[in-house]
Amino acid sequence: MSRAQRLLDLIQVLRRHRRAVSGTVLAEEIGVSLRTLYRDIETLRAQGAPIEGEAGVGYVLRPGFMLPPLMFSEEEIEALVLGSRWVSERADGPLGKAARNVLAKIGAVLPEDLKASVEASGLLIGPGEPIAAGDAELASIRQAIRSERKMQIAYADEHGNATDRIIWPIALAFYDRVRVVVAWCELRNGYRHFRTDRIMAFEVTARYPRRRVALFKEWRTIRNIPEQ
Repeated sequence: MSRAQRLLDLIQVLRRHRRAVSGTVLAEEIGVSLRTLYRDIETLRAQGAPIEGEAGVGYVLRPGFMLPPLMFSEEEIEALVLGSRWVSERADGPLGKAARNVLAKIGAVLPEDLKASVEASGLLIGPGEPIAAGDAELASIRQAIRSERKMQIAYADEHGNATDRIIWPIALAFYDRVRVVVAWCELRNGYRHFRTDRIMAFEVTARYPRRRVALFKEWRTIRNIPEQ
């Protein structure tokens, strides 16, 4: 186990305990000697971790602390790298650029032994279908979702028949070949899914009357989708 991983594990163990926990218990959970534990606690304190307590009394981590260089395990880094690479290849231009920036920021703050995991990750994204909607359209849809705005759309079904709809967009799903807007449809008075390649025109309008988080939770319940 790398030293950075050991310090991360110590932070995670301290987070699980709401009251002071003895050094002996911490050392046993981490799998290190008591002397190493005391040294690791001093290292974390020197880096700004608000760990209160002392030997013989116990230690507690004040809530709300995040230590950026030690936030991720090696597997968590691989998950971030894989996800960011997928987004950079399969999402719209602005979102892809943001994903590449995320990787750069992660690499900038990680310790050297973990930084190599980002640079040398063997998890790759294979070639896929080009996105169905243009960058500007997807970026505008994402903005409408974030700002909880209605969209007035001209939508064509699989037969090419067009209808005018007013929808409340709450999510954007990225599949390999299509992108789908999850929304409340005023015309159908219910939740519907709209492929972005069938939205022929749209305009972002006024705020919709309910909070997106409530609509999203309601949609998940109706669809029987477990929380992630």
